[in-house]
Parts: sequence; structure tokens; C-alpha cells
Amino acid sequence: MRRPVEADFLRHDSGHLPFQPVVITRSVIKEKRRILIVDNDQNSTQLVRILLERSGPYLVLEENDATKACQSARDFRPDLILLDIIMPGTDGGEVAARIQADPELRNTPIIFLTGLVTRAEAKGGLRIQGHPFLAKPISIPELINAIEEHLPARVIGLE
Repeated sequence: MRRPVEADFLRHDSGHLPFQPVVITRSVIKEKRRILIVDNDQNSTQLVRILLERSGPYLVLEENDATKACQSARDFRPDLILLDIIMPGTDGGEVAARIQADPELRNTPIIFLTGLVTRAEAKGGLRIQGHPFLAKPISIPELINAIEEHLPARVIGLE
């Protein structure tokens, strides 16, 4: 039978800790990746947000008004944008063009979400305005794979 072993490494007789705590800077801690989803269908964006936030290290902001998408992106600073193509008023292509024209946002990856193509077409490697796309209805595992594939790499270093 094994006996528990008491560790005597936390305090010396002086009552002080024998080591200095290590301070971890914010950049070392794995932060959640910021995803902006722009789609006029609020039920879809809510569902995708919930599923992404539960399945990975993501913080998701929903924007259901395409005319506000660029401002939301400037304020939120997403690592990646999920963008529906067909929306009333301003379509996803126009939103993507505005994002690419903005010096602060132009390097933000965009993945289009669309019901205009089949899954086979989406998997064929075609691009819309140079951006990858996924067919609706969205498969969450496929979406996560696409997000991870297109997220910019982060350099982790000490501040």
C-alpha cells in the first residue's frame, strides 16, 4: 500500500515562499481569436456564434446590418470575418470591397458564406473575389477547419 508523501516545498521556516511567482504577460496566454460574422439572418448568426464559442477559442461578434459591418470590424478588430453574400441593401461583395479598401482592415481574412453554391462547388477550390467560401447550410466542423486554415498565425513573445 502506498503512503502519501508530503511535499515541503511551499514554505521555508521563515514562512516566505522559496520562489518568486512567474509573471505571464498577456501575449503568452492563449487569447481567444476574434471572429466577426456578418449576415442579415439573426438566427443564423446567433447559432454560429454559440457553436463557435463552445467549440473553440473564439470570441464572436454578430453584425446583422451589412451597412454597419465595416464600422463593427474597425471597432472589434477581428482576426477573421465570416461574410454572407446575399443581404438586403449592401451585399457581401460590397462589404468585402470596403473592408479591403480600409488600411486598418485590408489584411483581415474573409470567408464568404453563401447559399448560391453547392458543397461540391465550395470544395472545388473556387474563390469569390479572391476569398474562400463555404456553402450554406454551414457544417460547423467544416467552418472551424476553414477558420483555422485562414486565421493569420500569431507570434507569441514576451512583452
